[in-house]
Amino acid sequence: MYSKFLNISTEKQERVLNAAMKEFAQKGYDLASTNEMIKDAEISKGLLFHYFKNKKQLFLYLYDYCADLTLKETYEKLDLSVTDIFSRIEQMAKFKMQILGKHPDMFCFFETAYMETSGEVKKELDQRNKELIDDSTIKIFEGINTSKFKEGIDIEKAINLIIWTLEGFGKSELAKAKALSAEPIDYEAMFAKSDVYINLLKQCIYK
Repeated sequence: MYSKFLNISTEKQERVLNAAMKEFAQKGYDLASTNEMIKDAEISKGLLFHYFKNKKQLFLYLYDYCADLTLKETYEKLDLSVTDIFSRIEQMAKFKMQILGKHPDMFCFFETAYMETSGEVKKELDQRNKELIDDSTIKIFEGINTSKFKEGIDIEKAINLIIWTLEGFGKSELAKAKALSAEPIDYEAMFAKSDVYINLLKQCIYK
């Protein structure tokens, strides 16, 4: 589907993706302008739509590209010899901070995409987010040590409780931060605040 885009030089691909990432991150899907993207990428509008059928296709390609890159970098660093589930979660928080520092525009795009409500892309985004969570959960929680879990606790439900709590916390904090300020989100403070919920989960799940 994207063979025309993938056949151009890496440098040109990066120009297009970075321009699109910046525009979508700043304005959201509906208000993002392809005219601004082509100006920033220094290509013609005809070329942009030669590579991508429409703005929706570009947005979803960009989301998949960023998700793949983030997961690749995370899995390369993930230490599976650490088998405590909450230590794994701490690893993930640290990796997110590292990725944020390395790819700030990509992280901003992910923020916007995660909170996107446009009817034109919401269904596809919801499906992608679900698949991303399902796939990453399998990998991230592979081989965890459940010996610390309380006797008789349902392991699968306990893991779901952890995932859903942290996912809900993250979504709530992002929404509040976006509503209250135009300043960049303080992820370090957000991760520190999540410790309260992690400690509560430990009390509920661990012996």
